[in-house]
Amino acid sequence: MLDRLKALRSRPFLVALLVGIAAQLLFTVHLDQPSRIMFDEVHYVPAAQALLELSGPRNIEHPLVGKELIAAGIAVFGDNPFGWRSLPSVAGTASVLAVFAMLWLLTVSMRAALVGAVLAAVNQTLFVQARTGMLDIFLGTFLLWALVLLLWAMRGTPRQAWARWIAAAVLLGLATGVKWSAVPYIALIGVAFVTIRILDARQARRSLAWVLAGNDQPHWPGIATLPGLLVLGLVSVGIYFLTFLPAFFYTVEPLTLSGLIPLQRQMYALQTQVLPSHNYQSDWWSWPLMLRPIWYFYEWDRGAQRGVLLIGNPVVMWGGLAAVLACFWAGVRERSSTALGVALLWSASLTIYALIPKSLGFYYYYHLSGIFLCVAIPVAFLHFDRGRGRGWEEWFLAAAVVGFAYFYPILAASPLKDAQGFQHWMWFPNWR
Repeated sequence: MLDRLKALRSRPFLVALLVGIAAQLLFTVHLDQPSRIMFDEVHYVPAAQALLELSGPRNIEHPLVGKELIAAGIAVFGDNPFGWRSLPSVAGTASVLAVFAMLWLLTVSMRAALVGAVLAAVNQTLFVQARTGMLDIFLGTFLLWALVLLLWAMRGTPRQAWARWIAAAVLLGLATGVKWSAVPYIALIGVAFVTIRILDARQARRSLAWVLAGNDQPHWPGIATLPGLLVLGLVSVGIYFLTFLPAFFYTVEPLTLSGLIPLQRQMYALQTQVLPSHNYQSDWWSWPLMLRPIWYFYEWDRGAQRGVLLIGNPVVMWGGLAAVLACFWAGVRERSSTALGVALLWSASLTIYALIPKSLGFYYYYHLSGIFLCVAIPVAFLHFDRGRGRGWEEWFLAAAVVGFAYFYPILAASPLKDAQGFQHWMWFPNWR
C-alpha cells in the first residue's frame, strides 16, 4: 500500500502538508465536546482568561507560555470549549508533523515517516491532549521541533547549521516557558552534543582541543562545541524570561524585574511541595504498562453520557516497547546509531520523571515518551526489514488504526448508551 507513494518520495513537503491537513481534521471534529471544562483545564483555562484580562497572577506554579497560547485561542475563537482547545489541536498537528520530519531526517524513508506520523496521530494520548486545554501538548510540540531542528542542523552549510541551532534554542526556551520539565531535555541535548563530538574526534583521531573549539567537524558544521553550548544556553534562557513579559502589565500584583528571580524560587517551591494523594496518581514505571489511565471527563453532557479517557493505544504503547528493545539490539549488535539514539531518547524521556523532585506522578507525563515510541516503531521495522518492503509495518499500522477506532467513543466524548457504558472498554480493574 505505502509503496504506491513512491512518486511522492521526492516531495516530502507536499506529503507533510497532506498529513497535517488530515491530522488537523481528526483533532478538530467535535473539538467542543465535552461542552464543559474537564480535568486540569480547571487550572489552565481560568489562568488563560486572567492573562487575557491582565487581571493578575494565577496558576503561578507553571510559567506562562502554555497559558498564553490557550489565551490566544480564546482571543480568536471566543471563551468557549472550541476556543480553549483550538491551539492545543494545532499543537497536536504540529507534533504529528514533527514525527514525520524527524523520521525523514533520520531515515530518508517516506515509508517510515508516514508510518510514524500516522501512529502518532492514533496513539490516543496525543489525540486526547490535542483536544484538551492543558500544557503538555505544547511542551511536547516545542521539544519535538527543537529536536528536529537540531537534527537538521547536523547537515548543510555553517550558516544553515547556525540558523537551525539558534531556532532550536528558541524552541527550547519556549518549551521551558511551558513547563520546567523541559530543562532536563536541554541538559540531555548538551550531553548528546558533546558525546557525538567526542566520538567524531576518536574516529578522526583528533585532540580534545578540536572537540571543544574546532568548527570543521562532520556534524553541525561551523559550530564549535563551546560556542554552540553557550548559544544554546543563553538563547533558551533569554527566551524563557521574555515569556514573562505579559506579567509586567497585570493590573494587580504586576511583575517587576526585581521580582523575576524570586518568582522562580516561588515556582520551584510550589512544584516540589508534597501534595496529598490523588485518585489518578501513578508511578513513572507504570506508565509504559498503562496501569492507571485517567478519566478527564465522565458526565452527562448535551443530552448524553460522555467520557474522555486518557489512555494509550495498546498496539502502539505495548508494541512500541518491543520496538525500543529491537532498536537497542540493532544499536548494540549491529552498531546502528539511529536505532540506538531513538531507543536512548525514549529511555531518557522516562528516566527524567524517575529523577525530578515531584511528589505525585500522572500518566499524562508519559505524553512525550509515547510519541517517541512512534519514532522507534518505524525505525525498528525499517532496520529489520532491511527496506525490502515486506509490509509488516502496514499490518501493524492497520492494527493501531483499528485500536484507535475501537477506543474512539471514550476518547472523543461520543454519546454512550448509559452511565455504565464505559464498562465495554475497561479491560482491567485499574482502568476504571
